[in-house]
This record gives sequence, structure tokens and C-alpha cells, in this order.
Amino acid sequence: MENDQISDINVKDYLLKINSKGRYSFTLDELRRMVPVSERALNQSLFRLKNKKQIGLVRQGFYVIIPPTYSSFGILPFYFYIDQMMNWLNKPYYLGLLTAAALHGSAHQQPMESFVITRPPVLRKIHNDKIAINFLYKKTWADEDIVKKKTETGYVSVSSPELTALDILYYNNWIGIDRATTILAELMDEMKPGALLQTARRFPVIAPIQRLGYLLDHELGNEKLAAALEKALLGRHVSKIALAHSKERKGDYIARWKIIKNMEVESD
Repeated sequence: MENDQISDINVKDYLLKINSKGRYSFTLDELRRMVPVSERALNQSLFRLKNKKQIGLVRQGFYVIIPPTYSSFGILPFYFYIDQMMNWLNKPYYLGLLTAAALHGSAHQQPMESFVITRPPVLRKIHNDKIAINFLYKKTWADEDIVKKKTETGYVSVSSPELTALDILYYNNWIGIDRATTILAELMDEMKPGALLQTARRFPVIAPIQRLGYLLDHELGNEKLAAALEKALLGRHVSKIALAHSKERKGDYIARWKIIKNMEVESD
């Protein structure tokens, strides 16, 4: 019992030290290096602290420190630790889709799930009773399309409003056309035609540009943003596509975007 108490004190002292410097996360490897206790004692201390809801396990080997204000939740908000975790994993990333839309002020987008875009190889999603993080993949993206957002613990990388809009159509199997239109209705006030033009020119896939152009043009009536996307398509090979790729390719043909309108859009 005495050795357990010494182990707990050593671990707690170290966690208090790093927490006082504004850190809310730590790794098992770090504790092994910094806290002079046996592996068995260390694991038992972590088990007791987890049961007391003073720490939480996010991913094997990666923990967060839970202050009293969050103890009832048993975990910290996603933004407190995601940058530290991705750095620990040595994975470039940005927050995207609904997560980015919420950070850009889309009032309706306070998603229960978080979306992180990263590069291959694949990371498994983290889904349990307290955390829901989806990892989606891209081979590359431009640094110019990523912005830094300040959080309580530092900064996180977030897709710009323009990249967020394109990604919403690129990963549309996660969201759907109807919900995408609802998000875009709020997000488009943050988008600038010049920035959208440049982001769309860098975007490697054409179909999301067409679908975004159609929605901004026909469903949301934003001609300035639509015109920027039309310009971005000049000189690229644009094929005829369906608005909803999961539905039958039947409906009115919109020549400007080479879109088959095969569904009626019903946004919130």
C-alpha cells in the first residue's frame, strides 16, 4: 500500500507539473521516462486515476488530464488535445467537414462526431461512450488552405471556409446533399470569391467543384461564389455527373455545371 501511495504521488506530481504549464495530455512513454516507478506501479496508478476520472484514455498510450470542471463528462473536449495527439502520432492533419464548419461559425453544426483529415496510412476511428473521432484521408492538401484556430490549449489546424465547402461535397457520403446545403447556407458568408477560386484550382477532384457550384448557384443563389467556381473549371476536363451519386442518373440537365439534377434538395 505504501508503494502504491508513493507511485500515485509521483505520477500526480508530474501531471500537476505539466498541467500547470497549460498541458492537458501526456503519453505512457513520457511517464515511463519521467516518473521513477516500476511498470506495474505505473499501470496501477493510471488505473486508479482513470477510475477517479482524473485522467482519460483517448488512444492506446495517449491520455488526457481531466480537471474537476470536466470530471462529470469523464473526458476533455476534443479541441483540448487533438493537436497534441496528432503530433504524437506524427501525422499531418486538419479539422474538417462539420467540425470545421462549427469553428467557422455555422450555428447549426455542433456535431456529436468530430472529423479529422489526415494522410495515409489509415488511422482507426475512435468511437466509445465518450469520444467519437472519424479520421478521413487525403494524399495531399495545400498549406494555403489551412488556417489556425486558437483554443484553450493552443492552436488547431482547420480547413479554410473555402476548403471546408469543397470537402463537404468531396466526402459527401458522410453528410448528404441536403445537409451539405444547410451547412453551405451558413458557411458561404465566410467564403470569399477570390479565395474560393484559388482553393478550387488547387483541389484535385473536379466533381465536388461541380456539385458545390450547382448548390451555390441554383439552391443558394450566390452568383459571386458560383462564378468563381465556374472560372476554376476552365481548362479542366469536366464530365457529366449526377448531383447525388448514390441515386439514379435521371433528371434535368444543368449545362453550366454538367450536373444531372437527380434529386430535389431539401435543406433545413
